[in-house]
Amino acid sequence: MRQVTKTYYRGKRGQQIPVMAVNQIDLRIEPSEFLVITGRSGCGKTTLLNLIAGMARPNSGQVFVEGVDIWTLKDEGISGLRNLKMGFIFQVPSLIPTLNVLDNVVVPTMFAPKETQGDAYERARQALEAVGLSQQMDAFPRYLSSGEEKRVVIARALINKPMVLLADEPTANLDELTEKEIMSLIQKIHRGGTTIILVTHHPSLIDYGTKHLKMSDGRFIAEKGERPA
Repeated sequence: MRQVTKTYYRGKRGQQIPVMAVNQIDLRIEPSEFLVITGRSGCGKTTLLNLIAGMARPNSGQVFVEGVDIWTLKDEGISGLRNLKMGFIFQVPSLIPTLNVLDNVVVPTMFAPKETQGDAYERARQALEAVGLSQQMDAFPRYLSSGEEKRVVIARALINKPMVLLADEPTANLDELTEKEIMSLIQKIHRGGTTIILVTHHPSLIDYGTKHLKMSDGRFIAEKGERPA
C-alpha cells in the first residue's frame, strides 16, 4: 500500500460529515508473513483489510498485489484476483443456511475459472478434514457451534488455495478455549506457507503473528519503545 487514504461520509445528504477511516498509510507485507493488526473498534482495521482485498477503492494512493496496482485492472480482474489469490475469514460467518457444510465450502469455486472447478468437492472435503470437521460435512449451519462455524469459514477460505488469508476478528464471540483452537489452526495454515493478515482488538492474539502493527484513527502508531511503521 502506498499513501492509501479512505474517507467515508456519515449523516444525511447535505449534512454529511467526512470520516477518514484510513489516513495515508504505507504498508508492505512480505510473502509468508503473519501480520497482526490491533486497535480499538472504529480505528480503521476492517477498512484497511477491505482495501488490501480490493473490496473498497481508496480515495487516493495505490494498492499493489505482486507488483500490480489492482485498481488498474478491470472489475473481472479484481474479482479474479480476490477469488484465486485471497481467502477471507469474515467476523460474521455468513454461511448459507439452506446449504450443508460441504456445499457452503464449495461456494467460492463457483466463481473461479471452469478449469479449476472439476475437483471442487474433493478439495472441499480435504479442507474440512484439515479443520477437523470431516464428520460434519452433511450438517446444516443451524446445527453447528460457533467454533464449528468458524472452522467452516476457514475451510471455505482455503478451498481455492489462496496465497493470502485475510482474517477480520476471527475469534469474535468465541470462548477462550475455542479461541485458542481457532488461532492454532490459523498458525498451522501459516506454517504451510500462506501469508496471513489478521485484524483484531484483542492484544492476546499478537504473539501468534510474526509482525504486529497498531492502528489508531486510521494510522499506524508506535508502541512504547517502538518506531511507527
